[in-house]
Amino acid sequence: MEACPCGSGRKYEECCGPYISGKAKAPSAEALMRARYSAYAKGEVDFIVSSCHREEGDGGIDLEATKRWSEGSKWLGLRIHRVEKGSPLDDKGLVEFSATYEQGGLREEHHEIGSFVKKDGTWLYESGEIVPTTVVRSSPKVGRNDPCPCGSGKKYKKCCGAAD
Repeated sequence: MEACPCGSGRKYEECCGPYISGKAKAPSAEALMRARYSAYAKGEVDFIVSSCHREEGDGGIDLEATKRWSEGSKWLGLRIHRVEKGSPLDDKGLVEFSATYEQGGLREEHHEIGSFVKKDGTWLYESGEIVPTTVVRSSPKVGRNDPCPCGSGKKYKKCCGAAD
Protein backbone atom coordinates (compact mmCIF):
# COMPACT_ATOMS: atom_id res chain seq x y z
CA MET A 1 0.00 0.00 0.00
CA GLU A 2 1.29 3.41 -0.95
CA ALA A 3 1.85 6.36 1.37
CA CYS A 4 -0.57 9.24 1.07
CA PRO A 5 0.83 12.17 -0.98
CA CYS A 6 -0.42 14.64 1.65
CA GLY A 7 2.46 13.70 3.95
CA SER A 8 0.34 12.51 6.88
CA GLY A 9 2.44 9.35 7.20
CA ARG A 10 -0.65 7.20 6.70
CA LYS A 11 -1.56 4.93 3.80
CA TYR A 12 -3.47 6.60 0.95
CA GLU A 13 -6.40 4.18 1.34
CA GLU A 14 -6.72 5.16 5.02
CA CYS A 15 -6.09 8.88 4.59
CA CYS A 16 -7.22 10.91 1.56
CA GLY A 17 -8.33 8.03 -0.66
CA PRO A 18 -11.84 7.66 0.83
CA TYR A 19 -12.54 11.41 0.41
CA ILE A 20 -11.33 11.49 -3.18
CA SER A 21 -13.29 8.34 -4.12
CA GLY A 22 -16.46 9.70 -2.48
CA LYS A 23 -16.67 6.89 0.11
CA ALA A 24 -16.37 9.43 2.96
CA LYS A 25 -16.59 13.18 3.57
CA ALA A 26 -13.61 15.16 4.84
CA PRO A 27 -14.32 15.88 8.53
CA SER A 28 -12.40 19.18 8.61
CA ALA A 29 -11.05 21.96 6.41
CA GLU A 30 -7.52 20.61 6.89
CA ALA A 31 -8.58 17.10 5.86
CA LEU A 32 -10.15 18.55 2.70
CA MET A 33 -6.99 20.58 1.99
CA ARG A 34 -4.86 17.44 2.31
CA ALA A 35 -7.25 15.52 0.03
CA ARG A 36 -7.17 18.31 -2.57
CA TYR A 37 -3.35 18.22 -2.57
CA SER A 38 -3.43 14.43 -2.94
CA ALA A 39 -5.92 14.81 -5.79
CA TYR A 40 -3.54 17.18 -7.59
CA ALA A 41 -0.70 14.71 -7.04
CA LYS A 42 -2.75 11.80 -8.41
CA GLY A 43 -4.44 13.67 -11.29
CA GLU A 44 -7.91 13.36 -9.75
CA VAL A 45 -9.19 16.59 -11.31
CA ASP A 46 -12.89 15.68 -10.88
CA PHE A 47 -12.43 15.74 -7.09
CA ILE A 48 -10.67 19.10 -7.26
CA VAL A 49 -13.61 20.55 -9.19
CA SER A 50 -16.31 18.91 -7.04
CA SER A 51 -14.69 20.09 -3.80
CA CYS A 52 -14.96 23.77 -4.81
CA HIS A 53 -17.75 26.01 -3.56
CA ARG A 54 -19.40 27.73 -6.51
CA GLU A 55 -22.06 30.43 -6.50
CA GLU A 56 -24.80 30.72 -9.13
CA GLY A 57 -23.34 32.40 -12.22
CA ASP A 58 -19.78 31.71 -11.10
CA GLY A 59 -17.75 30.39 -14.02
CA GLY A 60 -16.00 27.92 -11.72
CA ILE A 61 -12.46 26.75 -12.21
CA ASP A 62 -10.71 26.20 -15.53
CA LEU A 63 -10.84 22.42 -15.89
CA GLU A 64 -8.20 22.19 -18.63
CA ALA A 65 -5.72 24.47 -16.83
CA THR A 66 -6.23 22.52 -13.60
CA LYS A 67 -5.67 19.24 -15.44
CA ARG A 68 -2.48 20.56 -17.10
CA TRP A 69 -1.11 21.78 -13.73
CA SER A 70 -2.02 18.53 -11.98
CA GLU A 71 -0.67 16.15 -14.60
CA GLY A 72 2.25 18.31 -15.77
CA SER A 73 3.77 18.64 -12.32
CA LYS A 74 5.74 16.35 -10.07
CA TRP A 75 4.24 16.94 -6.62
CA LEU A 76 6.97 17.00 -3.97
CA GLY A 77 5.20 17.75 -0.72
CA LEU A 78 2.59 19.58 1.31
CA ARG A 79 3.28 21.64 4.41
CA ILE A 80 0.50 22.98 6.62
CA HIS A 81 1.60 26.26 8.25
CA ARG A 82 -1.51 27.00 10.30
CA VAL A 83 -5.17 26.14 10.66
CA GLU A 84 -7.87 28.47 12.00
CA LYS A 85 -11.21 26.91 12.84
CA GLY A 86 -12.37 24.36 10.27
CA SER A 87 -13.15 21.62 12.79
CA PRO A 88 -16.16 19.30 12.45
CA LEU A 89 -18.10 21.76 14.66
CA ASP A 90 -17.30 24.85 12.53
CA ASP A 91 -18.86 26.17 9.32
CA LYS A 92 -15.77 28.06 8.12
CA GLY A 93 -12.05 27.58 8.30
CA LEU A 94 -8.67 28.78 7.03
CA VAL A 95 -5.70 26.62 6.12
CA GLU A 96 -2.35 28.21 5.29
CA PHE A 97 -0.24 25.77 3.31
CA SER A 98 2.65 25.38 0.90
CA ALA A 99 2.56 22.87 -1.93
CA THR A 100 5.94 22.16 -3.47
CA TYR A 101 6.12 20.82 -7.00
CA GLU A 102 8.39 20.62 -10.01
CA GLN A 103 7.26 21.73 -13.44
CA GLY A 104 9.39 22.11 -16.55
CA GLY A 105 12.52 21.32 -14.55
CA LEU A 106 11.89 24.16 -12.09
CA ARG A 107 11.04 23.66 -8.43
CA GLU A 108 8.13 25.86 -7.34
CA GLU A 109 6.29 26.51 -4.11
CA HIS A 110 2.62 27.48 -4.06
CA HIS A 111 2.02 29.25 -0.71
CA GLU A 112 -1.64 30.04 -0.07
CA ILE A 113 -4.15 30.86 2.62
CA GLY A 114 -7.20 28.83 1.65
CA SER A 115 -10.71 29.63 2.84
CA PHE A 116 -13.09 26.72 3.37
CA VAL A 117 -16.82 26.62 4.02
CA LYS A 118 -19.10 23.79 5.12
CA LYS A 119 -22.35 23.50 3.15
CA ASP A 120 -24.93 20.85 4.02
CA GLY A 121 -22.33 18.97 6.08
CA THR A 122 -19.69 18.97 3.32
CA TRP A 123 -16.45 20.95 3.48
CA LEU A 124 -15.68 22.90 0.29
CA TYR A 125 -12.77 25.05 -0.86
CA GLU A 126 -14.10 28.60 -1.20
CA SER A 127 -11.16 30.79 -2.22
CA GLY A 128 -7.46 31.30 -1.79
CA GLU A 129 -5.06 34.15 -1.29
CA ILE A 130 -1.53 33.66 -2.60
CA VAL A 131 1.16 34.57 -0.08
CA PRO A 132 3.87 36.44 -1.99
CA THR A 133 7.43 35.23 -1.66
CA THR A 134 10.47 37.48 -1.47
CA VAL A 135 13.34 36.55 -3.73
CA VAL A 136 16.73 37.09 -2.10
CA ARG A 137 19.91 37.16 -4.13
CA SER A 138 22.48 34.60 -3.12
CA SER A 139 25.31 36.77 -4.47
CA PRO A 140 25.82 40.51 -4.96
CA LYS A 141 24.34 42.13 -8.05
CA VAL A 142 26.80 42.49 -10.92
CA GLY A 143 27.02 46.08 -12.21
CA ARG A 144 27.25 46.84 -15.94
CA ASN A 145 30.86 48.05 -15.61
CA ASP A 146 31.99 45.30 -13.22
CA PRO A 147 34.20 42.46 -14.48
CA CYS A 148 32.08 39.65 -15.88
CA PRO A 149 31.63 36.81 -13.35
CA CYS A 150 32.33 34.24 -16.10
CA GLY A 151 36.04 35.12 -15.86
CA SER A 152 36.51 36.42 -19.41
CA GLY A 153 38.21 39.61 -18.22
CA LYS A 154 35.65 41.74 -20.10
CA LYS A 155 33.17 44.14 -18.55
CA TYR A 156 29.83 42.49 -17.78
CA LYS A 157 28.00 44.79 -20.28
CA LYS A 158 30.34 43.64 -23.11
CA CYS A 159 30.15 39.94 -22.19
CA CYS A 160 27.33 37.99 -20.51
CA GLY A 161 25.29 41.15 -19.93
CA ALA A 162 25.30 42.21 -23.61
CA ALA A 163 21.87 42.67 -25.18
CA ASP A 164 20.98 40.02 -27.75
